[in-house]
Amino acid sequence: MSTAEGAELSALRETVCALHAELVCNNLVAWTSGNVSARLGDLMVIKPSGISYDDLTPESMVVCGLDGKPLGGLSPSSDTATHAYIYRHMPEVGGVVHTHSTYATAWAARGEPIPCVITAMADEFGGEIPVGPFALIGGDEIGRGVVATLTGHRSPAVLMRSHGVFTIGGTGRDAVKAAVMCEDVARTVHLARAFGELAPLPAEAVDALHARYKNYYGQR
Repeated sequence: MSTAEGAELSALRETVCALHAELVCNNLVAWTSGNVSARLGDLMVIKPSGISYDDLTPESMVVCGLDGKPLGGLSPSSDTATHAYIYRHMPEVGGVVHTHSTYATAWAARGEPIPCVITAMADEFGGEIPVGPFALIGGDEIGRGVVATLTGHRSPAVLMRSHGVFTIGGTGRDAVKAAVMCEDVARTVHLARAFGELAPLPAEAVDALHARYKNYYGQR
């Protein structure tokens, strides 16, 4: 590895470590659950398994190949195979996040997609947040479900049935943002539904809102 590549990898470890703090401050994780990864070429950086968020450092972040095998250091997250499968099959993805955030996971426990009934959902997700199949942790079955569900879908988030949330993005920060927004809309739509049936936004309105948000919102 060249000096420049080593510096890039070191910087990515710092970024991934810092992004885990965003999961904590946004109340998306409990104890040691949840993880963020980011990709650099044929490598990925991911949280170590079972380490307290307070104890995470850039040096403790684990570098793995896209086969999910660590290149030394601590043992990586138990979700590493899932992250690696996503990177291998969705080359446009540069960051992956997994959480068991409360409201979104409640929808996952019901096996029910979150309907697109508010403009924030149309903006960020381009429609409903879909449900992926149930799969056991450890192999690449969850990754297969994530890829199959999100391929061709505008949503960067999927609710894996009876498990939790996986989000993707062009960078690790993009994937964290999607996880934060997923929990936010999951809570809002849950509260709204408590008072009666919900009417999804018209498809043409969703398309217009999503296009505006992706093409014109923010600084250019």
